[in-house]
Amino acid sequence: MVAQLENKSVNSTVSLSHTIKGLVQVFTSSYRSFFTNVMAQALRIAGQGTPVLIVQFLKGGIRQGQDNPMVLGQNLNWIRCDLPRCIDTPHLDDTETEALHSLWQHTLSVVNQGKYSLVVLDELSLAMNFGLIPETEVLEFLTNRPQSVDIILTGAEMPKSVLDLADEVTEIRRPNRL
Repeated sequence: MVAQLENKSVNSTVSLSHTIKGLVQVFTSSYRSFFTNVMAQALRIAGQGTPVLIVQFLKGGIRQGQDNPMVLGQNLNWIRCDLPRCIDTPHLDDTETEALHSLWQHTLSVVNQGKYSLVVLDELSLAMNFGLIPETEVLEFLTNRPQSVDIILTGAEMPKSVLDLADEVTEIRRPNRL
């Protein structure tokens, strides 16, 4: 993950710093319930003192929004779309569309401000596949993000363009057992 390497010798006046480039990781599956693995990784990283943001684009139901993040410990903020329901269709009313776009803009802003070292974008693939967040915007965001930020994207049917850009792709499958 993200780390700062610094080499300071007692007898040296030269300071060598190097920022390790962040990764784009994709977790995808044709079935649900793999978010637990991603959440465990986020909790572990936050527990080590690294600022983490989890954004759930299609989850609602608790009127959370970016202005009321759930704070887990000192280093993990978790936000959901400010909606009374979960999004399961590309057909949204104006209020729902505004809430989703507001969450996306907030995410772009805080990532570009460098507030977090790890950002989990849950079900972003479904938001793209529904046409709610343009794929071109996601690709631009991933390409132009601060290079020290790790990004984890989750969701089924991740667009090929995102898979091609990713540093690591994990496809979670169930074995065929008789």
